[in-house]
Amino acid sequence: MTKDQVFDRVADMIADQFEIDRSKITGSLNFKRDLDADSIDFVEFVLNLESEFGANIDDDDAEKLNTVDEAVDYIVSHS
Repeated sequence: MTKDQVFDRVADMIADQFEIDRSKITGSLNFKRDLDADSIDFVEFVLNLESEFGANIDDDDAEKLNTVDEAVDYIVSHS
């Protein structure tokens, strides 16, 4: 799966979970600052990423995922 394909799927997930217009999702979008995601929202998002991509994201790695690009890069490098 290409980085662009992963980005599209992640962006769709974010649009659904955080009820944001899909066209406003960019790679630099920050989960906490731009989406005002609290810890429960973020954990739910990480669990959805794991389910969607068949990945296992450990807690230490999840804490480092601040932007959409960081999440996409993680998925691409761990698939």
